Amino acid sequence: MRVTIEQSNLLKSLGHVYRVVERRNTIPILSNVLLKAEGGDLHLKATDLDLEIYEKTPAVVEQAGSTTVPAHMLYEIVRKLPGGSEVMLSIDDDSATLKIASGRSQFTLQMLPVEDFPDISAGEFSHSFACATGEIKKLISHTQFAISTEETRYYLNGIFLHTVEDDGETVLRAVATDGHRLARSQTSAPDGADGMPGIIIPRKAVGEIQRLVEDPDAAVNVELSDSKIRLSVGETVLTSKLIDGTFPDYNRVIPAGNDKALVMERTIFANAVDRVSTISSERGRAVKLSLTQGQMILSVNNPDSGTAEEEIAVNYTSDDLQIGFNSRYLLDITNQLAGDEATFMLSDPGSPTLIRDSNESGAIYVLMPMRV
Repeated sequence: MRVTIEQSNLLKSLGHVYRVVERRNTIPILSNVLLKAEGGDLHLKATDLDLEIYEKTPAVVEQAGSTTVPAHMLYEIVRKLPGGSEVMLSIDDDSATLKIASGRSQFTLQMLPVEDFPDISAGEFSHSFACATGEIKKLISHTQFAISTEETRYYLNGIFLHTVEDDGETVLRAVATDGHRLARSQTSAPDGADGMPGIIIPRKAVGEIQRLVEDPDAAVNVELSDSKIRLSVGETVLTSKLIDGTFPDYNRVIPAGNDKALVMERTIFANAVDRVSTISSERGRAVKLSLTQGQMILSVNNPDSGTAEEEIAVNYTSDDLQIGFNSRYLLDITNQLAGDEATFMLSDPGSPTLIRDSNESGAIYVLMPMRV
């Protein structure tokens, strides 16, 4: 194999694929990236057996061939080479190492056999559809923060993606919950999505998809089966196994009868929560909201450090109410809201609260209260 490629192109492609590789692996081949030179391209692939990313980039191929080398080591070498330089990757016929040469710099990396490199992308995909990356990005960014990190409830360790009828329209809906809060976002279902299986995309794959759809003007092609999802954006293809489990009936925890409407300026509220929560304990993070006609008092009482209180004007005309929330969860949700105003639909101090975005009708959030 002998191939020459510009440093910036190689770095960009390696940057897309190497993150999948865990730094510590009990299986040596999983520490490596697969390099394959053929035609006028260099193909790169990395996997952790649950997630695989493939990309190709233009290169001058003098001699076709393939190999695998340590992914993080190769990335660091290429990252430190001068920008705009040419990088040559070559393997001598009798060599067990890949030679990397750029200017006066030379490196060699130990190789492992290509035959040992696993392939998780094979298999049939029953549904496929295309949509704008901006729509996928919106679904993920509105729900990603609510993914559970509790491994015992593994079926909550991802985003539930499915189609559903809403007001006579078929929508593509994403839902995530950790039992304390729930986030739901949706967009019009693209052609081909109707009838797709409900799938749970794992947390790690969600993070990589978020990076993959950074260009809002690009198109993404999504392919699905009962056990895998594959997304293609430009020359990058991401394939991931899905969580094999049943997502709970989230509609049961979305309150329908909350009749106390609280409307306030999102930024003013978030800043007030941030300020008073400085006093709160790391463990509890509780902030109390005391509501009366037209005003809210946010307060924190921490026996170990002190107290904090702040008053803000709000649009509230219902009965007086005191309710407590985890301040970090409040900030996580308000950071997702795009509009200038946040609407909280409340019931009583022990019932979940429904939160809506004034600018995004398809997104709703549910937050469980705390005792304060």
